[in-house]
Amino acid sequence: MDLTSIIQSKKGSIIDVRSFEEFKSGHVSHSINIPLQEIAFKIAEIKALPQPIIVCCASGNRSGQAKNILTQHELICYNGGSWLDVQHCLDSI
Repeated sequence: MDLTSIIQSKKGSIIDVRSFEEFKSGHVSHSINIPLQEIAFKIAEIKALPQPIIVCCASGNRSGQAKNILTQHELICYNGGSWLDVQHCLDSI
């Protein structure tokens, strides 16, 4: 299954790893805000979420870092890139 299909199925969880201020200015519907610097401390909380996990940010850089952290903890995780791209996938269904 490709990333677009995963996002559109709405069966996983979307985590936005931008700062709270960035998240507050706009974010994907039903996404959870866990800033990148907090990801490593929230592994147990993240493991309790429906998988796969799709991480997003402003450009895909921070979400790429978050994906690496989460996959080291054996989570099924994808880098969704920009939150705007993830939202566009949801809007197109």
